[in-house]
Amino acid sequence: MRMQLPRDLLRSLAYPRDLSERNIRNVFIDGIGVGIVAGVGTFLAVFLVRLGASSLLVGLLTALPALTGAILAVPIGAFLERQRNIVPWYSGMRVWVLWSYAIFGLLPFFIPLAAVPWTVIVIWALVTIPSTFVNLAFTLVMGGVAGPGRRFFVMSLRWSSLGAVSAITVMLVGAILDRIAFPLNYQLVFIGSFFGGLLSFLFSRSIQLPDNPPTVRQTMPLRTWFTTLGSALSHAPPAFRNYALSTFVFRSGVAMALPLFPLYWVRQIGASDTWIGIISTASSAVLIIAYFLWSLAVRRLGIGVVLLMSSFGMTLYPFATAATSSVLLLAIFAGFSGFFVAGNDLVNFDLVLSTTPQEHQATYIGLFQMLQNVALFIMPMLGTIVADLTGLHLALIVAGVLRMVGFVLYLWLRIGIEEYHV
Repeated sequence: MRMQLPRDLLRSLAYPRDLSERNIRNVFIDGIGVGIVAGVGTFLAVFLVRLGASSLLVGLLTALPALTGAILAVPIGAFLERQRNIVPWYSGMRVWVLWSYAIFGLLPFFIPLAAVPWTVIVIWALVTIPSTFVNLAFTLVMGGVAGPGRRFFVMSLRWSSLGAVSAITVMLVGAILDRIAFPLNYQLVFIGSFFGGLLSFLFSRSIQLPDNPPTVRQTMPLRTWFTTLGSALSHAPPAFRNYALSTFVFRSGVAMALPLFPLYWVRQIGASDTWIGIISTASSAVLIIAYFLWSLAVRRLGIGVVLLMSSFGMTLYPFATAATSSVLLLAIFAGFSGFFVAGNDLVNFDLVLSTTPQEHQATYIGLFQMLQNVALFIMPMLGTIVADLTGLHLALIVAGVLRMVGFVLYLWLRIGIEEYHV
């Protein structure tokens, strides 16, 4: 199915003719639900900062899911590899992740405000287990819906709709937060995110994929979940190993900056919730067209060139942020960053599927997720430590340097340029 005209696309979403089109519609609407919750979730770190949370607690928002992923990604990947139908695990686990924000909104009704930050972190830690299931199942389910020939179309459609809805949500939430007294303002928007989670659950559970015959347990040379990283990677295909290791370095720089941006906006710039909403909206709004533009660029330039272009653009973002104190410029820089993130998302989704052996895809994706989660656990914590010791400006520069090292590795190892299919 190759829908080139917007009219054909709209028709297929409104009146799908077959299972393939129904699955794509479900993926599209699931993305809308996720976009609502993602837009609200943008303000969770800001909520904790305004409650007086330390830099450590803000860093834990990113670090805790990563710790769980680093420990459980490989066994969960092996578990999913043995399941006939992964969709129930994708939709069922997702609902717990999305609805957690509604729980955060209810907390101030029952406990003192001073106890809310730590309680949020404890609940967030529990949610990391279903979150790890979702992260792994997402790639498998989306790969099954799209197939090798439609990955860029399906994912650009989903992520564009998600970005558009997230941008609108962030803009509305930012305006609402400045018009209602704290903390009721945050409570209302977090509780309201329940409806986005419900929408996502209803349509994600309707995705239908063919059953997979379960594989025999332990068919890979990954004996147990605690197999050393070096041993595991030594059995991986060279294309996967080069891609996974270079991405680990690049994502370390990305992860390091994650808690630094909201800290910089609130503490360094003193941005209002409205401006924080505008900054976040700028990074999401560009996704409406960015994914489609990058999908065209992939066809013309190839995977490797788009990976390099998008990675280099993402590398500039922390440097540009550290160089300004203007909220207007921060919004502009966020928009440019969002544009490059879109291209990076598209090619990385294809690369992780294309470099893994088909018969052991779930387990190798689990290994890939483990590597990324090691970075996501360590680097946000390191970022907040560096920020506390030397200042937010230097911490952002260090994050940018790490991204640049990852970019150089992509270039040196010719990721996506050499033949990478296995």
